[in-house]
Amino acid sequence: MDHLHEQEAFAKLVDRIGPHHAGKRMEMQAHYSAFLMHGHHFHVHLEEFAPISWALKTLLKITGVWPIAVRNSLRYTVVEHEVPLPHLPAAFEGFRILHLSDLHIEGMVDKGKSLAEALAPLQYDLCVLTGDYRFRTFGNYDKTLTLMKTLTEQIHAPYGISGVLGNHDWLEMVPGLEQCGIRMLMNEAQPIEKGNETIWLLGLDDVHYYETGDLDKAVKSAPQNVVRILLVHSPEILPEAAQAGMDLYLCGHSHGGQICLPGGKPIITHCRCPRPYKAGRWRYKSMRGYTSRGVGTSLFPIRLFCQPEIILHTLRKIPIEVETACCYSQSV
Repeated sequence: MDHLHEQEAFAKLVDRIGPHHAGKRMEMQAHYSAFLMHGHHFHVHLEEFAPISWALKTLLKITGVWPIAVRNSLRYTVVEHEVPLPHLPAAFEGFRILHLSDLHIEGMVDKGKSLAEALAPLQYDLCVLTGDYRFRTFGNYDKTLTLMKTLTEQIHAPYGISGVLGNHDWLEMVPGLEQCGIRMLMNEAQPIEKGNETIWLLGLDDVHYYETGDLDKAVKSAPQNVVRILLVHSPEILPEAAQAGMDLYLCGHSHGGQICLPGGKPIITHCRCPRPYKAGRWRYKSMRGYTSRGVGTSLFPIRLFCQPEIILHTLRKIPIEVETACCYSQSV
């Protein structure tokens, strides 16, 4: 996309989401970049400080764990997660949603090749992406968009690809991501139609750092008394989402800790919510949810006791009372 077309596409985006939303996002991005240029790290996580990063990398290399941790970053686990939804329209029984989160794609050591190979044999109807497409939190994102284009060409979803932004992503990336074939939801709702029946996706802007997610706006864009699936980058607005009547809440952000203790217990997750909601499947009141451990990595391309995961959510029209332990995982 040339510079003129980029400007036109961004102007259309601002018209679509509203100047207040765009202005707040852009102002925070500008402040963040200015602080980074002056060596301040008010939004950078603790482990991203240079001395701590150096110490962590040195320790892993001295102990011989580093190459194992790097290999682990490409050992994708496919998780099958069945979601009981009593009022699911009959046409959507068995509908499968591929869920990818926290790609940080230019930080992958093989730039997404292994991920594409892991996705190739999978069958699904819809793909959803819950944010953090790029590795860094500032600067140029051309490489991110190039690699995302390559990846989305390998995703074969009859009902399309929909996504939301994360705290690593800038608003200016939206037109480029949509050029990749991703329907970006910016506090918006999208109908998914099958036959004569419909379910709805609601997608919010980042609620973790930029705090430009607007649940009320998205809710007003979709009908009541229908199945509503909420896409958010992080699991930090659970009470509000449950109160708004969401049926399924899909998110990521935590990486499951990325570097965990034996048994998968995370050391740090950077989520402002209770620990049970920071990774895996969960239930909050009547709302079902899943917090993805992500397919990418942050800081370094390493994982310990926390494999990256590809989730396949299968919607089932069954009463919640007869739900069984229906989540299993398989390494690829």
